[in-house]
Amino acid sequence: MEQYVPTTRGENQFSLCMSIQKRDLFDAQRLGERQPNLDYKLVQQLSGAYGEEPCPEDIFHYVYAVLYAPSYREKYAEFLRINFPRIPFTSEYELFRKMAGLGKRLVDLHLLQSPELDPPIARFQGEGDGVVQTSKKGLRYDPEGQRVYINEAQYFEGVPPEVWEYHIGGYQVCHKWLKDRKGRALSLAEIRTYCHIVTALAKTIEIQGQIDELYPGVEEKGLPL
Repeated sequence: MEQYVPTTRGENQFSLCMSIQKRDLFDAQRLGERQPNLDYKLVQQLSGAYGEEPCPEDIFHYVYAVLYAPSYREKYAEFLRINFPRIPFTSEYELFRKMAGLGKRLVDLHLLQSPELDPPIARFQGEGDGVVQTSKKGLRYDPEGQRVYINEAQYFEGVPPEVWEYHIGGYQVCHKWLKDRKGRALSLAEIRTYCHIVTALAKTIEIQGQIDELYPGVEEKGLPL
């Protein structure tokens, strides 16, 4: 019998965990199949509204987009800090698909697997040993030149202020990534990764603007879950 794992914080809560059909503790290893841990009633309601059952990946991408909508994050800031906020689902399939599409772009960017990352907007410049220094003339940001210095002579250029200041989970991404590598010489792979991170954040900001244009329609035409 097919099992659906219910959520505990409302019918429209979403879990990223994956479950499987199982009859005992070890069926996961035997069957090798995965099933999404989605509330069955939610899937039924979405299917009824859209005329077809949305795939789990699309639901995940939709939720990801909602969570990155600036207006949603502002409206539910307190809930995001202390609890799991409710996710509004639109009753319009086309709007659902647009949001899911933008969410997928964000996921691919954040996994650094998006074709949008190349060519990167940042470049590494200067002569030196590539060591990240945290002295006064070490790791710092030059807003006029849009440069992130890792030491006195070497820097990443093409880093806009809004990208340098971008926070995720309370951390300033571009600063923390380099600070975690203080005293180390960056490898070519790490330099390329950082350029991609800068690009991913710039694209994220752009996509968040597109999501925010769509988000009012999500709440205006929401499903009564």
